[in-house]
Amino acid sequence: MKFNLDSAEVYVPDGLSPDEALRRTSHLCIAAHHDDIEIMAPQPILECFQREDKWFTGVVVTDGRGSPRDGLYENYSDEQMRHTRIKEQRKAAVVGEYAAQIMLDYPSQMVKAGDNTDSIEDISAVLKATQPEAVFTHNLADKHATHIGVAVKVIEAMRRLPGDIQPNYLYGCEVWRGLDWLMDSEKIVLDCSEQSNLQAALLGVFDSQISGGKRYDLATMGRRVANATYFASHDVDAATGLAYAMDLTPLILSPDLIIQDFVQEHIDAFAQDVNSLITSVM
Repeated sequence: MKFNLDSAEVYVPDGLSPDEALRRTSHLCIAAHHDDIEIMAPQPILECFQREDKWFTGVVVTDGRGSPRDGLYENYSDEQMRHTRIKEQRKAAVVGEYAAQIMLDYPSQMVKAGDNTDSIEDISAVLKATQPEAVFTHNLADKHATHIGVAVKVIEAMRRLPGDIQPNYLYGCEVWRGLDWLMDSEKIVLDCSEQSNLQAALLGVFDSQISGGKRYDLATMGRRVANATYFASHDVDAATGLAYAMDLTPLILSPDLIIQDFVQEHIDAFAQDVNSLITSVM
């Protein structure tokens, strides 16, 4: 598989050839940054862990050069940060027993540029090589522009696929905005109650971010617990950890559907629900 950037890489933790490693993929996560995968896709990682019939592959689209840094990493150059974050992502792939970990190595500005199609071509190549059952990416209400850039490019790449190899599902997950506001009927609820130790380990390998100034490990595990507790107001907890996703599959099944209109429908439903509840008690 040939990528547009020579610096892109395919890392296979168990040493299988890249082609074989990618072919076994059943669940694929395409994320903007190193550690986004482990924040937003715990359920498919757990579902594939220690399995021979299901395999998880991660894709990081950007190069990590613009990462915030403090403490031990305060004086790291952009290139040092890039290498550090790649090394951390490889560690996560080992801990999570991924089928493969792909780093496309694009600068964020290229991902956010609507007229740049290089990353779309690379994502298309990954989708064709893996042909997964389900794809996970960022949700379209995320507040990070690079995350939205990746999500839009994933949608475009999937729309270009022949129908017979399109994945069954495309889910947009939580990172820089939770999805608690989605109507319950619209939420994809991903149970991540099990193996909290593995989840914590996957988040913990990204030391350059955690000790470098952002407690993503605590915040992410806390969000999962909060989702589980606040999911149903009149029921006891049925799970100890939940992650939410927005179902983006309709955007693939109906390629003419306008992305902004699709998201606006979710926002309108939330606004109507808020207004209805207030009206009901006045």
